Order: sequence, then C-alpha cells, then structure tokens
Amino acid sequence: MADVVLVTGVSRYLGGQFARQLTQDPSVSRVIGVDVIPPPHDIGRAEFVRADIRNPMIGKIIAQSEVDTVVHMNVIATPTHAGGRTSQKEINVIGTMQLLAACQKAPSIRRLVVKSSAAVYGSSPRDPAMFTEDMGPKALPRAGFGKDSVEVEGYVRGFSRRRPDVEISMLRFANIIGPGIRTSLTDYFALPVVPVPFGYDARLQFVHERDAVGALLLATTGPAAGITNISGDGIITVTQAAGMAGRPVLPVPMPAAGVFGLLVKRSGLADFSSDQIQFLAYGRGLDTRRMREVLGFEPAFTTREAFADYVRGIGSALPGGAALGAAVSGVAGSAATAIGHVWAAGRND
Repeated sequence: MADVVLVTGVSRYLGGQFARQLTQDPSVSRVIGVDVIPPPHDIGRAEFVRADIRNPMIGKIIAQSEVDTVVHMNVIATPTHAGGRTSQKEINVIGTMQLLAACQKAPSIRRLVVKSSAAVYGSSPRDPAMFTEDMGPKALPRAGFGKDSVEVEGYVRGFSRRRPDVEISMLRFANIIGPGIRTSLTDYFALPVVPVPFGYDARLQFVHERDAVGALLLATTGPAAGITNISGDGIITVTQAAGMAGRPVLPVPMPAAGVFGLLVKRSGLADFSSDQIQFLAYGRGLDTRRMREVLGFEPAFTTREAFADYVRGIGSALPGGAALGAAVSGVAGSAATAIGHVWAAGRND
C-alpha cells in the first residue's frame, strides 16, 4: 500500500492532474511532487520540491522522505516541450537512469510505477492487428520518443532484476487525448487541413486523459500489474478522426511526408517527427485484456468517445482558427513545390 509517494514531472499537465487526485486518497499520507519548474496548476496538498531527476540530489530526497512509491511521469513525448530533442533525450534517458539509481539505493522503495508508451511497439506494415504485452516491435523505433521509451523500459527491467523486492507497474499508454492535454497529435488534428500519407488510413487508439490518470492511480494504490497496455476500446482511422474534428485531409505522397512535416514543425503549428509520420501511415493496435484482468481497470471512455471529447474542447485549448488557417495555407503553398520536386525525383528513379 502506497504511503509516501514521489511523483516526477509534476509541473506537466498530466503529472499535475495525477498528483492532485492522489492527494485525495486517504490511504496516502504524503505526496511529493518533483520537477525543474514550479507547477503552473493546482497539485492539491502535494508538496512541491524543485529538483532535476538528472541530478543525484533526487536520491537524497527519496532517502530523507523515506519514499516507498515512485511514480515516474517525466518521460516527455514532444521535443518542443522539453527545449529541443537533445534536452528531451537527456530528461527521458539520463533522468530515468539517475532516478532508478536513486531508487536502487533506497531501502524504503517498495513500488515503482512508470508511465510508458505504446510507442515502444513502433509502427510498420508488418505489425499484428493487436499488440499484446509480450510482443516486440517488428521494426524498432529508430528515433525520437519511441526510441527513448524503449531505452527507458530497458533500464526499468534492469532495475527490476537488481531489486526484485520492488513491485513494478509499467503502463504502456495509447495516445492520450482530451480537452486539456496538448501533444503533437492533438496539435496535428487541430490543423485546419490535416496532412495524411497518400494511400494510407492508419488505425488509431486513444485513452482519455481522465482514464490515463485513473489507470495510474490504480497502479499506484492497487495491485502491481507489471507491463500493461492501456487504451480505450475500439479504433478509429486517421480520416475518420479528421472528419470528427471537421478538418479536410490533404493526401501527401510518403516520399514527401517528411518534407511537409518539417515545414509544419518549423512553422510552429505541430511537432512532426519521423516516427510520427510512420505512425500516421501504419497506426497501431493494443490488446487490453491484461488491463482488465490484472490491473482491474475499466476505461470510462472508448477511443471514439475520448476523441469526441477532445474535439469539443479543440477551439479553446489550441490556437485560433483564422491565424492558424493562414499559417497552414502558407505551409501548404511552400510544401507544394517541395512535394512536387520530391515526387518527380521519385518517379525518375
């Protein structure tokens, strides 16, 4: 049973939501929220400690507070939110290594909960219809958040071997979505025109932000679940999602998708990466039987319902339509020439 809980990434949206709700659990006596900047939102009665998990100081905080449960939520998906790709990788990989080293030395630690991602499965045309937790990727993520997540999980498995007395719950979330959270995918579907790889219509699964917090709470205070996929039921395709958001789609040839993504990223409209383009082409499906049978969690939102709730909040949560529309029109115009050159080069090869 969790008593003194340390939560990393508490200044980020989901970390703050989780910390605030955890403080409402009467079985938890103390919640310590750690991040490099003060949280801009309410974290309930959680105590904020300004610290960087990349610094060995985190070990002193764990030891002095006699922390028994660590919830690691500071694996960052979007480079721009971390100050760039280099900073993102340092926080995700080096930060996780330092945190686990501190946990390994702390005899008080009894449980580790890690917010991981289904990005560890990658996206490829050879993927199964649904990934179970014991399946590996057909093609390992080669860059970005997916690669970081694979490395993070590797370090967690190593920690588990060194500290077999510590219970591990590692939750692999489908893309988290909702009216409050902002990610590269929420920005993508907020574009006035949604670019999609020509000839593809990827299958998507989502988990609502409230369900994500609920699953993390249960993993913290309930039974240990090991590695567990977390997603809402059902799937929707990219074009169905764009239709629900009222956005027209712009088919982009795969050879030019990276060029278009780079132009959109430079414009500041959305944060595209090579692994995201792969995901938008091939998608991903998660088997969630273990979520119900082992963790005992039942999402309140299906994939479609989670996306519909995001659409309802799309106007207020993201940049205004007129400015965004003008910017995308400029990007689309600039991309047209680049796409034409890439497409012609592809035809000449």
